[in-house]
Amino acid sequence: MALYTISYDLGKPNRDYGGLFDELKKFDNWWHYLESTWIIKTSKEPNEIFDKLKPHLDNDDNLLVIEAGKKSQGRLSQKAWDWIKKNSLK
Repeated sequence: MALYTISYDLGKPNRDYGGLFDELKKFDNWWHYLESTWIIKTSKEPNEIFDKLKPHLDNDDNLLVIEAGKKSQGRLSQKAWDWIKKNSLK
């Protein structure tokens, strides 16, 4: 299992992206504390993740799936850091 960061810029903010968010929530373990960033823990490869999300994107949307590293830093709530610590690969 690996942690992947998924970030996006959605080209049509007034469009209903509920399908995209529902698809992200189908992953067994997910984190979503930042507006356009999710972290998921999965055994799937980045191309498999993207293939699941692609049908919910428009041509002017951008989306990045990248494996998350072991080191992190930032300003988040304690609840967010607890999830990251619990799910990070050691």
